[in-house]
Amino acid sequence: MPGWRNLQNSHPLVVHFPIALLVTAALVYWLGWLARRETWAWTGLWMLVLGALGAVVAVWTGLGAGESVMIAPRVRDNILIYHKYCMLTAAALSVLLSLWAGLVRPMPYRGRIAFLLLMAVMAGILAKGADYGGWMVFGYNAGGSLPQPIEFQNEPSDAGRG
Repeated sequence: MPGWRNLQNSHPLVVHFPIALLVTAALVYWLGWLARRETWAWTGLWMLVLGALGAVVAVWTGLGAGESVMIAPRVRDNILIYHKYCMLTAAALSVLLSLWAGLVRPMPYRGRIAFLLLMAVMAGILAKGADYGGWMVFGYNAGGSLPQPIEFQNEPSDAGRG
């Protein structure tokens, strides 16, 4: 896997699933509430729990990556720190919301409103943290290396082309 060779750590391999699951969980919970479909809450719960578990793994790999990733000190002291705190907050919220949704059944109306608002807050913090992460990767090449030519095996020759 030539793409993997250029990674400094495994963090980029695990972050995308929790982001997708948690944002989609918030959307499913909101749509289920608006459409008055209680069964959608179960789908949202599964997505939330799986996203929270993935977020814990992403935070764990991210904390390790933050110490070793090759980036400029000004990026480390500014963008990385905001990314770190956003993602720690989003992960903590996802775990707490998972416990709340799993343990409080049925959820009372006011509790459900508070839960939905916190889901939206979590998704917003997660989106902002992901934006900081993308900014580091695509703006400052954090976590990658300079592009190197990849040697392909069994590359077709130019013979026979005309």
